[in-house]
Amino acid sequence: MAALRDIQNKISAVKKTRQITRAMNMVAAARLRQVQERTERFRPYAEKFAEVLGSLSEGIDSEAHPLLAQPETVERVGLILITADRGLCGSFNMNLILKAQKFLTEKKSEGKEVAVYGVGRRGIDYFRRRKVTFAEQMPGAMNVVDFDLATQVARLGLNAFLSGEVQEVYMIYSRFESLISMVPTVERLLPISPEQMGDEVDDGPALEYLTEPSAEEILVDLLPRYLNVRVYSGLLETSTSENGARMAAMDNATKNCKELIQNLTQAFNKARQAAITAELMDIVGGAEALKSG
Repeated sequence: MAALRDIQNKISAVKKTRQITRAMNMVAAARLRQVQERTERFRPYAEKFAEVLGSLSEGIDSEAHPLLAQPETVERVGLILITADRGLCGSFNMNLILKAQKFLTEKKSEGKEVAVYGVGRRGIDYFRRRKVTFAEQMPGAMNVVDFDLATQVARLGLNAFLSGEVQEVYMIYSRFESLISMVPTVERLLPISPEQMGDEVDDGPALEYLTEPSAEEILVDLLPRYLNVRVYSGLLETSTSENGARMAAMDNATKNCKELIQNLTQAFNKARQAAITAELMDIVGGAEALKSG
């Protein structure tokens, strides 16, 4: 009977776990719909912004704006690493962390120092345990993704770049393509190049924009905004990927719980049948003993 009771307790525990994973799956699905809609609405704006700036930047001297200036030598780079604040989303966070580890290894092999700016608790905790020093940390930031957060994150790299602390700034985020495809991506934020802005939009007929005041004056105001737009896009993509990964992970966990309950139920039925058979054998043996006596 003790074995039967143990199996019953396991079945009860797995059922409770299934309730939790099912609830988390529903919550992740609801959050995914919300942030995915924001991401899909923002993509055309970001692409058009890049198209306009790419057109304005063509033919302009790179020394016209400090964000366009290409460094002669690169000794130190900045890395904005965006991960989730929570786990239970499969390999989502680890894929971003492995991408960051590869980036750090490559830059160190080139003789370059890396200043890491952590956004999201999971990446910060991982590298902190491995004695990686962060230039700035923003744990808990991914709970609410908005444009104010993007401005704060972009300012970290912008200030370091303008002060000369770093000569390049990169961002690692997860690009959401579908529920089965979330791609860890490395993107250079600074310095900004017109060619890079052109690569972000679909190929099509080039448009020439007439501006008043001059393109140089407009870029003074728009280039920092463009940096904010790119960071916000990375935050949205990462948040969408996180919720998609968590929904898929919780769905798999719920299915695994269902299979485990079925296996435990079969084991319980077999154990109960064996116990009943043993009791019947005892009864029959006792009856035969009484007859022979």
